[in-house]
Amino acid sequence: MAATVKDYYQTLGVSKDASQDDIKKAYRRLARKYHPDLNPGDKSAEEKFKEINEAYAVLSDPQKRAEYDRAGTTFEQFGGFEGFRGFDFARGFDFGDVFGDIFGNLGGTQKGPRYSRGEDMLMGVELTLEEAFTGITRPLPITRTLNCDSCGGSGAETFQTCHNCKGTGLIQTAKGFFKIAQTCHECGGTGRKVTSVCKKCGGRGKNIFTETMKVKIPAGVDDGSVVKLRGMGNSGMGGGPSGDLLLEVSIKPHKFFKRKGDDVYVQLPVTFGEAALGAKAEVPTIDGASMMTIPPGTQGGQRFKLSGKGFISPGSRRRGDEYVDIKIIVPKDISEKAKDAIKTIESLYKESPRKGMK
Repeated sequence: MAATVKDYYQTLGVSKDASQDDIKKAYRRLARKYHPDLNPGDKSAEEKFKEINEAYAVLSDPQKRAEYDRAGTTFEQFGGFEGFRGFDFARGFDFGDVFGDIFGNLGGTQKGPRYSRGEDMLMGVELTLEEAFTGITRPLPITRTLNCDSCGGSGAETFQTCHNCKGTGLIQTAKGFFKIAQTCHECGGTGRKVTSVCKKCGGRGKNIFTETMKVKIPAGVDDGSVVKLRGMGNSGMGGGPSGDLLLEVSIKPHKFFKRKGDDVYVQLPVTFGEAALGAKAEVPTIDGASMMTIPPGTQGGQRFKLSGKGFISPGSRRRGDEYVDIKIIVPKDISEKAKDAIKTIESLYKESPRKGMK
């Protein structure tokens, strides 16, 4: 009786027209779920892990996948593509790329000294509102850890290849049916052993430097924004890339402007006569003064909009607006003549402003 071919697409939970990227993503998800290291002592998980490895070994290889798709429903119809059951999937296929994504170095095929990215640094920088509007290039003293310029970050004046890992930085150990790469404990993953330490850094491989650097802060940053300066953080290890410098922006309070997002708010003091009769007034904006018409009968607290007079949005480059709130100023020292004039105006009111409040 013909044996039925396993449905590898069903095993990985993908359709028959799935892309290679979809197959890889499905395998990553299932491999992490059923990996024996994450399910110690669970035989069913181990069997499931073998099944998804078998499916991935076939479907991730375009030639094997094409032959599998042509095979039909039985092994007898497989057209010469034999040995699935006896195939050692753990040894016969390179899973290093996907297991590197799932477990880092665990089960990977990395060779050579271990390296890592340098640490990011966080600094605060205070700007005026005007500086935040225009953007600014400012010299900043930056203290960071850099590779020693004498030993290049190795910490060694002289060194030799580690005999334990043969310079790879990794030791392969067998765990069940799968091989696991672990950091060499003799050299700490560097692949080298120091025979004499660097005198300049004392074997640390790094020194602390302070230098003044010109940093550019773009226009439109807001209070609490973080500007990332790539590669300006601490040096990496073993030739790894440097970290980033993160500048956290704080903006000083302004004398009369308030900012909300890309919009600016300002309170404009006007006299009773300007509000009652209308006037033209000069209004401060973030990039200079602008003339504004105050219509007759303007009320205290009334808001007007000056379109496009706010901040530039860093993403869209669109400018926000400025909102002008009217504040009617009543003089404190009033002469007798002025009082008589005000009383005359009061007598001309046609109705009480508080009508209906009783």
